Amino acid sequence: MKKNILSGLIVATLVVSCTKSTSKTEKVENPDGSVTTTTTTVSENGIGVDTSKINDVKEKTEVRIDEASRKIDKAAEDAKNKIDATADKTKENLNQAGEDVKKAAAKGASKVEEGAKKLKEDLSK
Repeated sequence: MKKNILSGLIVATLVVSCTKSTSKTEKVENPDGSVTTTTTTVSENGIGVDTSKINDVKEKTEVRIDEASRKIDKAAEDAKNKIDATADKTKENLNQAGEDVKKAAAKGASKVEEGAKKLKEDLSK
């Protein structure tokens, strides 16, 4: 796809660079005394290519570039959303694991306390 776009741009650039363009300006005085200016641009191609075809290729190339740009933007947005979702899930999992560790530590601490009390009682007998 990139090759097609680049090829189109190169061809359009080469053809447009071989175009000779001249402008002709005419001033016409109207009966009411106002002056109307008309500018006419005449293009001549050095290699005999129709300007309308060049413009068509240029427009089609621009459309393809815009489509490719939209596809790239959509893919980037989708990837960002997936990364964000994965990060959120990982954060959630880490928070849950932290809670589990806290509960296990508290349970272990209470067992140690109970064991210490029993040992103290046994020693005092």
